Amino acid sequence: MRSSCVDAGLIPPLVQLLNSTDQEVLLQTGRALGNICYDSHSLQAQLINMGVIPTLVKLLGIHSHNASLTEMCLIAFGNLAELESSKEQFAATNIAEELVRLFQKQAEHDKKEMIFEVLAPLAENDAIKLQLVEAGLVECLLDVVAQTIDGEREEDVAQLKTASDLMVLLLLGDESMQKLFEGGKGSVFQRVLSWIPSNNHQLQLAGALAIANFARNDGNCIHMVDTGIVQKLLDLLDRHVEEGNVTVQHAALSALRNLAIPVVNKSKMLSAGVADVVLKFLQSEMPPVQFKLLGTLRMLIDTQAEAADQLGTNGKLVERLVEWCEAKDHAGVMGESNRLLSALIRHSKSKEVVRTVIQGGGVKHLVTMATSEHMIMQNEALVALGLIAALDLVAAEKDFVGANLVSVLHKLLSDERSAPEIKYNSMILICALMGSEPLHKEVQSLAFIDVVSKLRAHENKTVSHQASLTEQRLTAQS
Repeated sequence: MRSSCVDAGLIPPLVQLLNSTDQEVLLQTGRALGNICYDSHSLQAQLINMGVIPTLVKLLGIHSHNASLTEMCLIAFGNLAELESSKEQFAATNIAEELVRLFQKQAEHDKKEMIFEVLAPLAENDAIKLQLVEAGLVECLLDVVAQTIDGEREEDVAQLKTASDLMVLLLLGDESMQKLFEGGKGSVFQRVLSWIPSNNHQLQLAGALAIANFARNDGNCIHMVDTGIVQKLLDLLDRHVEEGNVTVQHAALSALRNLAIPVVNKSKMLSAGVADVVLKFLQSEMPPVQFKLLGTLRMLIDTQAEAADQLGTNGKLVERLVEWCEAKDHAGVMGESNRLLSALIRHSKSKEVVRTVIQGGGVKHLVTMATSEHMIMQNEALVALGLIAALDLVAAEKDFVGANLVSVLHKLLSDERSAPEIKYNSMILICALMGSEPLHKEVQSLAFIDVVSKLRAHENKTVSHQASLTEQRLTAQS
């Protein structure tokens, strides 16, 4: 039936009928178009190209008192908003104002739910996020939360979730987020903060996610740490250690990780006991929690030698990191474990930390990390390996041999695609390994001099200079 309507060329005249002033004609036209185009992205795209969106938005404004027509428009918006191509057209209309005005008038749960179903896909667009914030949607959402927070009916629970989720979605836009932050003094920001200590898991989750979204630039992060938000997050995490809610754990750790990015926040957060609380989740078997836990610790110890020393000599932590370095099913957890292992060495520069990592069996993972496809990880691994060689070559010798470190370095130096810093740090490491007899023999057997001498002509001056020094060292000890 549908294809015969399309083949008969019915769509263009129906679209024309949307300009009628007769409400019954409008209603039947809208329904007919809805039936023909339902579940067909190509036909819906055709409607969008024919300019149906601005026409329907105008109809909603004119006939908002007509319940049937309003419902027809909302169903159409819900279908069309699923298409990415519709977002630009919606953003060019006053859809945000119309939907917020309509929402404010609704008392029934079903009607509000219908508007929510249109708002959610529209709010994925950053321009529309800002328009919705400016039209006052946030205040409506906060009212819904206030009205449903103690409700036990199924529809109250559903509305609370939808409203708080949508609130978090609006904060994903940089402009909309900053507008609501208002220098940390915004009433919206303050209301969201009050969700964190609540007893409602959904609100705790939305509150922590909102903080993570507000913590997307240094200024906001610094302000939030200075105003005591860290303690609220730590209290929340403490409530979820035993049999905790995994989504809340993940959200709170995400917020702490973001807050720990500015250098000035790190020591304040360490003094507040963030590392100790985060370590309580070391036994978690949930990869999303493991991933955020690792990222938070890595951010915290960046440039913080004392903290890196303390954590790096924590045998249980190092043991868990080594275990997660083998989590092949979870690439994110595996990558973060390697990076944290390297960071503990790089930021502490401590012989004790190096010993703990060697004893924990971490050396082979750092050698593997040096072959990563990500240059930043390769480099972090090489610097950490260089420190291990400089601080305790004797203790690491066996692991270096077992992990084929020398042949890994030979490949990195021979590979034309290796970045200059990779070549530079590989040569520094080769020089450090010469103090070990078995490693020295391996270096000689792989004819490193040939590879290194070619690098003397490298366009990067630091690399060519290090190549000369390395060649001299290899020649002197051959």
